Amino acid sequence: MSGKKTADALIIGGGIAGLQAALDLADQGFRVVIVEREPSIGGKMIALSKVFPTLDCASCITTPKMAAAAHHENIEILSLAEVRSLAPDGDGFDARILLHPRFVREEDCIGCRLCEYACDVEVPDDFEGGLGAHRAIYVPFTNAIPQVALLEPEHCIVCGKCVDACPTGAVELDQEPREIEFSAGAVIVATGFRLTDMAAKPQYHAPEIANVISPLVMERLLAPHGPYGRVLRPADGKVPDSVAFVQCAGSRDRTLGVPYCSRVCCMYAIKQAMLLSGALPFAEITIYYMDIRAFGKGYEEFYQNARAMGVEFVKGKVAKIEEASDRGVVLRYERIDGYGQVEERKHDLVVLSLGMLPACDLSDRVPLRVADDGFVNVPRPATEPCLTDRDGIFVAGTAAGPKDIVDTIAQAGAAAMAAANYLAKTRAPAEKEPVHA
Repeated sequence: MSGKKTADALIIGGGIAGLQAALDLADQGFRVVIVEREPSIGGKMIALSKVFPTLDCASCITTPKMAAAAHHENIEILSLAEVRSLAPDGDGFDARILLHPRFVREEDCIGCRLCEYACDVEVPDDFEGGLGAHRAIYVPFTNAIPQVALLEPEHCIVCGKCVDACPTGAVELDQEPREIEFSAGAVIVATGFRLTDMAAKPQYHAPEIANVISPLVMERLLAPHGPYGRVLRPADGKVPDSVAFVQCAGSRDRTLGVPYCSRVCCMYAIKQAMLLSGALPFAEITIYYMDIRAFGKGYEEFYQNARAMGVEFVKGKVAKIEEASDRGVVLRYERIDGYGQVEERKHDLVVLSLGMLPACDLSDRVPLRVADDGFVNVPRPATEPCLTDRDGIFVAGTAAGPKDIVDTIAQAGAAAMAAANYLAKTRAPAEKEPVHA
């Protein structure tokens, strides 16, 4: 382990919340360290096609913030890393960070991807929802930051082609995990969210039916830089003529342990339905819902626009999903807006509107209390939404609970302001020294 380094603020998570908080603090002269467990910063937002209700390009919003953080003199990014422990130390905290091996030296990699082109092993690409493939050694995606390759040892056949192809000799097959330690004056938890499991409702048979997909997979299908370049159903590459969205497939369901509303599911389904109307102008698009919750500025108008575009809204609860003989998907549902009659309808492609869960539980590593729903506990959410029950530790974005991108960015700014005020009271700015070992 290297000697202890110093920083003013440690930000756990490099999604849109963590990036916004880091930039706000760094612009004030504070030394910031971002710890991101994925090989690139950007979080979930960098994989989205567009954002609601403006339908702006998600990458056009996220990529400039990623680049600004990467080039900011006051920000250090530790990707493929995780917090092992965080302990109070006076007015600050001592942190231990585990750096997972990339098997590529970051300081020597130039992002040329020659190692990737030389590799013969292809594996499913998680970034594309498993619809695309990448090599055993690869750059995570086109606008990844850092633009550095990583090797997945479980898929590597140790043929040495990547080593020979690298012009800078950056590939290092015997890399080991290493740990660094540093002192930080404040901590912002921005660990984000994960979606409920596709297999959580066995009556939906989602894992067995290829044409029942998650909303993040639909985002990649709609993205211009997605796996197919257009919307095709995964089972057979057919252009779907009928697409359905099943709301509350992972929220408002006590049997799943998720009794709360995830807030964004209605809106992202409506957004995807509107984008599908443009991509597939002759397709029938149906949203099965219990309630439409359009809570934000311009959201009700967005919903009404979708109806005007011809998106069909069926007030009903889907009870069962089965696969038809032609690879279509049959939905069995109970009408809520009628007399409770049970009906069936077949679609080519079905999207389950999954709910939000906390991305991870840090309570065993960070001195924080989590609420009953698993998100970081916020004692006064109405008046101080970024303050936790521990002085010096703040929370931003969906680490505190489900919210949309607008509220996530706003809360990240509030967390940065609260952290700056705390740092101004407790310590002088850290020297601008590199955090890497």
